[in-house]
Amino acid sequence: MERLSRAGGLSALYLAAAYLAAMPYFLLVVDYPSIADPLEKTRLLLANQGSLYAMELVVYVLFGIALVVLAVALHERLKAGAEALMSIATPMALIWSGLLIASGMIFNVGIAPVSALYTTDQARAAALWSAIDTVSTGLSGNGEIVGGTWMLLASLAALKSGRLPKALAILGLGISAIALLSVLPFLKDLAIVFGLGQILWFIWLGIVMLGGSKRGF
Repeated sequence: MERLSRAGGLSALYLAAAYLAAMPYFLLVVDYPSIADPLEKTRLLLANQGSLYAMELVVYVLFGIALVVLAVALHERLKAGAEALMSIATPMALIWSGLLIASGMIFNVGIAPVSALYTTDQARAAALWSAIDTVSTGLSGNGEIVGGTWMLLASLAALKSGRLPKALAILGLGISAIALLSVLPFLKDLAIVFGLGQILWFIWLGIVMLGGSKRGF
């Protein structure tokens, strides 16, 4: 149990670090999400394919794997006092993980055929990448619904079981509420607040789980 808790703590810290790496990269270094034109997006992809491949691996594939470790560790920590809540929360985390891993793998696998096609037919390459990108984005998009639901249930379980700091559980409830509200079209910008809040939640949760105590601090 202690080893599992530490593995979960390290995983939580990795999730926070992945967020911290992704935000400046996608907003400042390669502003990929803001490009709407399919051909321009394809050109941006091919001009930065190495770094985009690495970032997708870090932020989606490895993130999803680390999320599984954290979800299992958190389940073991909280199930004694809130088994019913965790029996729903943990599958939600595993679903979220699967969606993220699939999204990242589809994105990365799609780069090579698009790159090869681009040398002979740019228009077809752009159309192919548009289809691949749509599927990849569809899998990872609106992660606030699944991720927010997991955080909500896990935070309720933490309050009920008393096996995490009460303030951390309350923070999780607030962040998960923001996540679920961001699903509404007129509140979609709240997704950024959810991401920032989740960084703090992951860091705090990681420190607590690495501490090995039942309640943390």
